[in-house]
Amino acid sequence: MKAAVFYYSQSGQALKAAESFCGLMSAVFKEIIPLQKYPFPWSRKDFFQAFPESRLGLPPSGIEPIDFSDIEDADIAVVAGQSWFLSPSLPLQSFFLDEGVRAYLNGRKVIFINACRNMWLMTSRRIKEYLSQAGATLVGHIVLQDRASNLVSAVTIIRWLLHGKKEATSILPPAGVRVEDLEGASRFGEETMRVFESGDLSGLQPALLEKGAIKYKPSILAIEKTGHRIFGFWAKFIRKKGEFGEERRQGRLSLFYYYLLFVLFCLSPLVQLFFWITYPLRRVQYNKLIDCNV
Repeated sequence: MKAAVFYYSQSGQALKAAESFCGLMSAVFKEIIPLQKYPFPWSRKDFFQAFPESRLGLPPSGIEPIDFSDIEDADIAVVAGQSWFLSPSLPLQSFFLDEGVRAYLNGRKVIFINACRNMWLMTSRRIKEYLSQAGATLVGHIVLQDRASNLVSAVTIIRWLLHGKKEATSILPPAGVRVEDLEGASRFGEETMRVFESGDLSGLQPALLEKGAIKYKPSILAIEKTGHRIFGFWAKFIRKKGEFGEERRQGRLSLFYYYLLFVLFCLSPLVQLFFWITYPLRRVQYNKLIDCNV
């Protein structure tokens, strides 16, 4: 089985996940290189500068050309990346909007691997839209996420993204996806090969879910769905002051920063509590079936 693997990875998480997944396959790796460079670690200013365009699907640049000549015969395409601001990262969006990429993906089966904090649902929906527009089919979706609680993971990811400190402290776990979870992605690759040999990839996602491809956290995803709508209003509000990189929108970006801190550390615990109080009234199993399948 030959896989064409496209990845964007600042910290190395997404690449490690893709490498583990493809451990037993014949894989050709193609790095997604955006023309607009994004720093890592980030400064606060640079990080929030990427918010409006991430949410609205307006990447500020394309990507460097990709050579497809050695992967025309690939059996499957694998895309590995991450979520930014409840959306696919800007490099991933640039990738899916590239005409050469769309031509290559047309008619192909695709697996998406998301190495993220804990909110992945709206990213997966956007990825499905991009693939549908390209004439491709999403047959597998794998989410590798931070095991820590929502508030703890918010602290550790901020510490890592803005200060480059990933390691554990006396009171905090290491930031990001656990190494054992990244390495454990190999089982999803093995399952993909097993299903591929049957000749019918329509059953791949259920098989991956049985192997633990997505840990479903309904209260977190309820916050994400609401947050995604509100982020849309904020993104449009900020864009009215200027496009990507323009200094005159910095004041509104600062307002969003303080709003986000309030939501993360003050409002989200209350929203989660309300979710669990009203749990019997919610269609959790139905939503899980919809959200986790392709």
